[in-house]
Amino acid sequence: MVVSAWVQITRPVNCFFAAFAGILATIIATGTITPSVWYVFFIILLVTGAGNVINDYYDAEIDAINQPQRPIPSGKINRKSALCYAIILFLAGIILAYLSAPAALTGIAVINSIILWLYAAYLKSTPIFGNIAVSYLTSSIFIFGGAIQGISGIISLLPITGATFGVILARELVKDAEDMPGDKACGARTIPVLYGVQKTLILAMFCAIAGIIISLLLFQRWGIYYLIAIAIPDLIIFYGAIKGVRNTSAEQVINSKSSKILKTGMFLSLLIFLLSAVILG
Repeated sequence: MVVSAWVQITRPVNCFFAAFAGILATIIATGTITPSVWYVFFIILLVTGAGNVINDYYDAEIDAINQPQRPIPSGKINRKSALCYAIILFLAGIILAYLSAPAALTGIAVINSIILWLYAAYLKSTPIFGNIAVSYLTSSIFIFGGAIQGISGIISLLPITGATFGVILARELVKDAEDMPGDKACGARTIPVLYGVQKTLILAMFCAIAGIIISLLLFQRWGIYYLIAIAIPDLIIFYGAIKGVRNTSAEQVINSKSSKILKTGMFLSLLIFLLSAVILG
């Protein structure tokens, strides 16, 4: 048994950033740090890790082409063990939410766990609906944070959730364009496979622009200083979308680094949201 493989399959860096984003979302919602933020951190860490494991369980054949170094296709972890591991992580996250956190968080943990499993098993191969599911799951981190203050907290973070959703959806479409060769070989019905790389990237550009527009609307909440600050990540996101839309093949999309640029803009946006909530109220 290779211990590092069990850590690797959860994609710990992604899990940590998702959980850390949950802390930031809680601070954005409450304006301060409370003990409950650590419940949010570990719930998101466990559920996100479980989602990554179950995704690798169902994607073993595709990963053998696109990502042969991952634990399952490389033979470090067998599929049955990965399935059991995913179930344990899902249950751990839900139980922790039930024992330690507000009821709203428990409900979101259950809903997100179900969507993560459905995404891996069915939605991933469904055009656009799979992309929408994963974009919701990522942006729902802010809903986790807002749930600390109940329904009013969730509503207060919906604009940030919407802005993040648009950019994440754009990045997911770009990633699909990058993975088209493996997806096509395994019969996956993604947007690039069905409609081509360039049309997918055009759709990604419009999603990114929608996210940018929603982020600008938060000017009404935080004022001119926020508007000046958010312009920086918004320009990076726009640049990443434009750089991607020029490509016509998966290889070109990868070389353009459009996905990485969009990810950079997204993380900078998160930083601006946090600073605005703490400094500007």
